Amino acid sequence: MRTARVERRTKETDIAVEVNLDGTGSASIATGVGFFDHMLEQVAKHGLIDLDIAAKGDLQVDQHHTVEDVGIALGRALHQALGDMRGISRYADVHLPMDEALTRCALDLSGRPFLVWKVAFTRGKVGTFDTELVREFFQALAQNGRMTLHVETLYGRNNHHIAESCFKALARALRSAAAIDPRLGDRVPSTKGSLKS
Repeated sequence: MRTARVERRTKETDIAVEVNLDGTGSASIATGVGFFDHMLEQVAKHGLIDLDIAAKGDLQVDQHHTVEDVGIALGRALHQALGDMRGISRYADVHLPMDEALTRCALDLSGRPFLVWKVAFTRGKVGTFDTELVREFFQALAQNGRMTLHVETLYGRNNHHIAESCFKALARALRSAAAIDPRLGDRVPSTKGSLKS
């Protein structure tokens, strides 16, 4: 089974993440940041990835360390669960509409981390959540998941919808890129013969 568990403990956060890439989309998420929990639930639901995430962070400071460190741990767990990446589709892209917002996400499970981020928010917060933390999460995820990730919101007005379309687009792209392609058999989809770095 393509599963992994990652624990990350620092003076700022204590995080445990479990993933099952071949799940049904079940989620148990508790980070102490309500809006962030809601976004992570979208990744599970629409990516058909079972996620169990428990995080305790220094929320008395702010939400930054918790959000970033969950991105680090989740990225590492996804990378571990992919194993040697034999038979995966590797690439995927999706256009994800969320009411008036439309976000494009393209990714390559390449072993080469890179983030291109073209998302603009018009407010600093959605509720109590700092919108700048959306990018921080995606940056940490791309680096530690060792994926090339491009995210661009083509248009949108509602900041909740913009953020949610980013997470849902990520979910659907991950679902497709991590899917097993029966035509590949047990081959790695790379002329190099390896996607692990």
